[in-house]
Amino acid sequence: MIRGVLFDLDGVLYNGDEAIEGAGAAVASVRAAGVPSLFVTNTTSKPRSALVEKLRGFGVEAEPAEFLTPPVASAGWIRGRGDGLAALFVPDATRREFLGLEGDAESPDLRYVVIGDLGAAWDYGTLNRAFRLLHASPDRELVALGLTRYWRSPDGLNLDVAPFVAALECATGRRATVLGKPAPEFFRQAAAKLGLRREDLLMIGDDIRADVIGAKRAGLQAALVRTGKFSRGDLDLEGERPDWVLDSVRDLPGLLAHCGD
Repeated sequence: MIRGVLFDLDGVLYNGDEAIEGAGAAVASVRAAGVPSLFVTNTTSKPRSALVEKLRGFGVEAEPAEFLTPPVASAGWIRGRGDGLAALFVPDATRREFLGLEGDAESPDLRYVVIGDLGAAWDYGTLNRAFRLLHASPDRELVALGLTRYWRSPDGLNLDVAPFVAALECATGRRATVLGKPAPEFFRQAAAKLGLRREDLLMIGDDIRADVIGAKRAGLQAALVRTGKFSRGDLDLEGERPDWVLDSVRDLPGLLAHCGD
């Protein structure tokens, strides 16, 4: 039974600046059926307000509270622990999610080094600064805003956050705490926001690892769409497979009609 839906954004509802055909109608159909939903994304380059405006441009009305992003999940996790500040390697636009939590190399209570997708702003000096902050104290924790490997833009594929996190893990010998997809904690927070059991939630995404395998390991159901970064090789991986493969999100209403009861 499917009682709620988690929508990935890029690759599912749109590709870059172009809407995926039928995506807006699919979201509208889910809402009209009274099925609770949440937009979940590993995007760390935009605040929720910008995501609201982007969806609005594609004809999908949404509120910031309907989004769960890695910065939101990470800030909530750090606040909940209440034991220190964070050095932020995230775009300026998403720093507002960490209000009151930001520290720097001179902060005596610097406890976390948070790594997001800086895109073209990543360079040797920036990555080395993150390494030095971690190396300077064995108590500092490496926090990754997701482990997405790459994403697709109109001009091709682009590195996402995972390769930079992997470099820091290699250099420091530490494992990152991941607070975006595919981390179980991210999906737990999504289920809690909707007030649903994880087994009653469907994750629909285009990333076989971050969306599908991550969701299934967290106890959710998962559908993989053949849009965005999908490739035929995704279906040849050993281990967890999607519960469903859809040509696109426009096929979601039919799936829900079949599996909703």
